[in-house]
Amino acid sequence: MIKKFFLFFFALLLNIAYAQSITFISEKTNKPLAKVSVFGKDGSIVAYSDIEGKIDKQLIKPEQEKFQLVYDNVSVATLSYSDFNQDIIKINDRIKDIEAVVIKKEKPAKYIFVKGNFNAYVTLNNKLNSYADGIITYIFDNKTKKLKSTSIEQYRIFRLENAEMDRKKLSSWDYGMFLKIPRLKNIENVDKYRSMKDVVFKEMKSEKKDQIELSQVTNDEEIGLFGYRISDAKNVLNLAFVPNSRKELRDLLEYSRIEFLKLKHKSEPQYNDIAIYNNFYPIDIDFGNEKMEKMQFDINSSHYTSKYWEDPDFPNMQPVFGSFFKEDLKEKPNQK
Repeated sequence: MIKKFFLFFFALLLNIAYAQSITFISEKTNKPLAKVSVFGKDGSIVAYSDIEGKIDKQLIKPEQEKFQLVYDNVSVATLSYSDFNQDIIKINDRIKDIEAVVIKKEKPAKYIFVKGNFNAYVTLNNKLNSYADGIITYIFDNKTKKLKSTSIEQYRIFRLENAEMDRKKLSSWDYGMFLKIPRLKNIENVDKYRSMKDVVFKEMKSEKKDQIELSQVTNDEEIGLFGYRISDAKNVLNLAFVPNSRKELRDLLEYSRIEFLKLKHKSEPQYNDIAIYNNFYPIDIDFGNEKMEKMQFDINSSHYTSKYWEDPDFPNMQPVFGSFFKEDLKEKPNQK
C-alpha cells in the first residue's frame, strides 16, 4: 500500500513539474527548439529555452502582454499571454541547410585557424545593457587542440546611452565591462564532462546537428566585498556538432555560452540579475605556422571596413534589440 502511494505521489509530482513548463518545437520537424529567446513587450528577455526546448511557464507574466520569440537570431513569432496556456507551442522556424565548416587544405602546421561570426550581449535585469558582433579567428595548437589566442577582424559595439554609475545603485550601471568575445575554451574533448559531478550533461541528436548542453553552478552562496554582494553564479554552455561526428574541433557548428550572476550593493533591497551571452558560428578552418595579428577588442569603439552584418547568414541581433530600444541603443564610433 505504501509503495503504491509513493508511486502515485511521484507521478503526481512529475505531472505538476511538466505542467509548469512549456516546450517549443519546430512546426516543420516536430523536434524541440533550444535557445529560443522570449522577449517581453519592454524588450526584456524573460525566458530562454533549454536543449529540450523547455521554458518555465511561471516566467511568462501577464503584464508583458505581447511576447516576441527569437530563434537563430531572427524574430519568428509574436504571441499573446493567452497563447502560453498550452504545454507545447509549435514555431514556424526558418529551415536552412547548415553549411558544413569549410576545411581548407590540411597540411602539417603548428596552428589551426577557426574563423567565424560572433555576437555577444549583456542584459541587466533581463533588459539589454550592451551588444557587440563581428568576425573573429581563433588560433589553436594543432597538436594539443588547445586555444592559444584570438584575432578579431572586424566588430561593432552598441551601448545604452541612459546608463549611470551610481556606486550604491547597481541597477543603474553600464555593464559594458562584462561585454567580451566568446572564449571558445574547453571544447577539445566534451565527453570528459559526462562524468563530472558538478556538471549536468544533456545531449540531443537530430538530422541537422548533434547538440550538447552543459550546465554548471559555480557559486550559489552570497559573497560580500567592499559593500557589494555577489550570489548565484552559474553558466550554461551549448555546443552543436556535425551529426554522428567525433565532436572534434573540425566538427563544431555552433558555440553558445551564457553566464549568470546576481549583484547588488548592500543598501539595495533586491539583487540585480546579470546575464552575459556569447555566440560563435564557424565559417572555415585553415592551417599555418604564423600567428595572426591581434587587434584589441575595445568596448568604447567599433572597428570595421565593410558592412559584414548585411550578409544574410550573419547572426545580426541588433535589429531585434533596436526594435525595442530604438534611439537608446547607440553604436560607438567606428575606428577604421
